[in-house]
Amino acid sequence: MREGIHKTNLKSFLLNELLIVVGAALYAAGFRFFMYPNDISTGGITGISMIINHLSGLPVGVMTIVLNIPLFLFSWKKFGTGFLLRSLTGMVMSSVFVDFFSTLNVEITGEPLLGAVYGGAIYGVGLGIVYHANGTTGGTDIVAKFLRHRYQHINFSTFILLSDIAVIFSFAVIFGLYERSMYAIIAMFISSRAVDLILYGAVNSKVCYIITSAPDEIKCAILERLDRGVTFLHGQGGYSGEEKRVILCVIKQAQIVTLKRLVKDCDEHAFVIVSDSREVFGEGFTYIGSD
Repeated sequence: MREGIHKTNLKSFLLNELLIVVGAALYAAGFRFFMYPNDISTGGITGISMIINHLSGLPVGVMTIVLNIPLFLFSWKKFGTGFLLRSLTGMVMSSVFVDFFSTLNVEITGEPLLGAVYGGAIYGVGLGIVYHANGTTGGTDIVAKFLRHRYQHINFSTFILLSDIAVIFSFAVIFGLYERSMYAIIAMFISSRAVDLILYGAVNSKVCYIITSAPDEIKCAILERLDRGVTFLHGQGGYSGEEKRVILCVIKQAQIVTLKRLVKDCDEHAFVIVSDSREVFGEGFTYIGSD
């Protein structure tokens, strides 16, 4: 039994390492083939390394590794050896790929808008894959992961975006490339959306609050026709003071039309609130232990 557990853990570890390598390669490709040739800064430690590269000519990948050393010591104390190893893989491989790709005589586009859009998308998908495998590419990703643990109501990519903006602004001031830095903001916005897409998936779940005078009928219709669970919440009319049962349910986006129809059939005067749900864990959705 214990041997089987060890094999499962080893398989999971190797799969994560493979995903990190793939993500690091995409990250480096988006940066080196699309963003760097168009003077579009990425922000973070890579962005700082890009500034140093423009000032001194030192390789971006090498400088990224050097600047990451103190942050890796910090991550080891905060997140343990496992996270350190996964982050080390992501940081080293992304840095190696960045410098390796710089040796290739490949020029894809000299149009900064295309560089920002496609570079940001590829860069972001690569980052998302690395994060999905519980690793990072080092740098401000480590700080962002720490802040994410403390402020879980804020998306991981939001912390990354804020730190990137600070570096991009510095890049613009130092080199006077204000227009290119505007493109960099576009790239970072696209990359943050790509990261969210990989980490959280598309927003395809809806949270519904139904205030109705026919809660039992609507409950039965949802259970039978949508095969979704419901929860009754206590409510009270602010004007009338009337006690009400509010139905709370989470459904797939494709079920919205059916829900509206069945609510209308049961109570055409019902009040329905529908909002997006970024993450849903539990039966019928994402397994709560999947992360």
